[in-house]
Amino acid sequence: MKVDFHIHTNFSYDGVNSPQEIVEAAISQEVDCLCITDHNETRGAIEALRFASAKPVLVIPGIEVRSREGDILGINVRKLIPRGLPASEVIKEIDRQGGLAVIAHPFAWPHQFKGDLKKTFKESLGLSLAIEVFNASVPNFFNEKALNLVKELNLPFTAGSDAHGTGFVGKAFLELPGDNLSAEQIIEGVEKKRGEVKKGEISLFVKLKWEAKRNISKFKKGKLKV
Repeated sequence: MKVDFHIHTNFSYDGVNSPQEIVEAAISQEVDCLCITDHNETRGAIEALRFASAKPVLVIPGIEVRSREGDILGINVRKLIPRGLPASEVIKEIDRQGGLAVIAHPFAWPHQFKGDLKKTFKESLGLSLAIEVFNASVPNFFNEKALNLVKELNLPFTAGSDAHGTGFVGKAFLELPGDNLSAEQIIEGVEKKRGEVKKGEISLFVKLKWEAKRNISKFKKGKLKV
């Protein structure tokens, strides 16, 4: 299954398209599963989940939480988690909800993870935690640093487009063996490191186009400096 673990809708302050449009884009790109991870918000994920109930795609609800140290994805999470908490508390709450915590774009300036990653994983033993090794929206140099860390520590990993609009959906994903997997089976596949990172080509023009759309969305919502 092709699983894009990092997608935003217009419920994010910088998201462009509706949950329905994002789901349709995933289907058109033959993505089997998408995780909706809006910034500090779950309503877009729940709306996408309802819309996709009769569609040929699995939607896993989630959230992207701004912790004290950096951004953390909560995969298979439905309840809000307050922003600004220590990363350790965010990870524990995601695990408590039965979800998978993912350290997002850990080295990508200016939203890099400011905590000690090795210490974070050591202190989170027994909890469901992974690291995002490929994010289609950041320069590859930062992804390579994340991949090197995963190899060094033998950590679970994910990949995602970090799409903020339809044009980026499926530009990076994790391919997991099996068909019609449930959210729980997908998380288990990540924990057991069964996935393979896949990525598509994205031109500089496309990146600049969608970055402009993100900024327009921020401006319209009064969040240009967030």
